[in-house]
Amino acid sequence: MFGSKPAARDFPVKKTDAEWQAELSPLAFKVLREHATERAGTSPLNHEKRDGVFACAGCGTPLFDAATKFESGTGWPSFFAPLEGGVGTTTDRSFFMTRTEVHCAQCGGHLGHVFPDGPPPTGQRYCMNGASLVFQPKAP
Repeated sequence: MFGSKPAARDFPVKKTDAEWQAELSPLAFKVLREHATERAGTSPLNHEKRDGVFACAGCGTPLFDAATKFESGTGWPSFFAPLEGGVGTTTDRSFFMTRTEVHCAQCGGHLGHVFPDGPPPTGQRYCMNGASLVFQPKAP
């Protein structure tokens, strides 16, 4: 795992680091609040194929409809489009490269990165850390 914590920004959901630590697993805290990356292939959400929604593990904001999930072969849950208003992006210049970071629009939690090598119809690959997500199955 690696990452760097960017400067704080103003998001609607605000909590102290102590509050986040009390609510999140140690891995989810490292990923969401400290911008770490989980090891590829370790998330049980890689294999989730039911109908439903993937939400922010920090604040519960709906982020991705399961219908937009695809197998990218990267070892992380990948989606070709977020739900409207669920995510935001910033430029990430860490590790001597420039990438587009994806964060929760409500709490600012680090989710992963988006790349322009996804499938149609968007051509985008939202490569997300499973530790930053929770799956909410569609009600029967």
